[in-house]
Amino acid sequence: MPYRRLPNTNKARLRALRKAIEMGKSIPYNDIPFPTELLREAESRYRLFRNALEYYNQCLTNQAQSNRKHQEKAKKAKLYISHFIQVLNLSVIREEIKSSVKSLYGLEENTHTLPDLSSESSLLDWGKKIIEGEELRMLEGGTPIYNPTIAKVKVLYNIFEESYWVQKNLQRITQQSLDQLSEHIPESDTIILNIWDAIEDKYKNLSKEESMVNCQKFGVVYYFRKKKTEKAKE
Repeated sequence: MPYRRLPNTNKARLRALRKAIEMGKSIPYNDIPFPTELLREAESRYRLFRNALEYYNQCLTNQAQSNRKHQEKAKKAKLYISHFIQVLNLSVIREEIKSSVKSLYGLEENTHTLPDLSSESSLLDWGKKIIEGEELRMLEGGTPIYNPTIAKVKVLYNIFEESYWVQKNLQRITQQSLDQLSEHIPESDTIILNIWDAIEDKYKNLSKEESMVNCQKFGVVYYFRKKKTEKAKE
């Protein structure tokens, strides 16, 4: 026996609403197999749901497009920050710079390993520490580190930082649009359920095959159970 299954994706929900609306408008009111007030509710909900889904998809696209550029900026900032720390460590090893000054950068004096720069938040944190540490060291009369200079590091860090907050804002907007979209789902599911129940009730006195064919015309979706499908193939 085939079984009915309600839509479980947003596209399927919109498709079910649209089919019911199109069929409801293509025949006389007296022949519509569900109440006309449901048709009006479906039209209203369809417009709201469609607009919410389109807005969410646009937000998601904007975020994805921005993220590609953002990742390049993050990659470059990480490269220069890590390179600067390596040069600083080598200067300490060569005794060109005292190990005690590493505390200005938030670095441990007796280790020469790179700090964790794997996440964007850690990159943001360490970039700030390195820039402030180098500026403090130079204020105390230290010789600037070159290749890369802190000025170059600072430029790339500021570009990354600005992009980071832009991306965070886009993520926030996308999440808000998803929340707004999700608010439409329960009401849409209820309308579809009521429409499909009414349609099936309208054609319940027909044979199972005729009833299913008529219901499908209005968008009702049926599936055959696996065993039934396998037998049909045989």
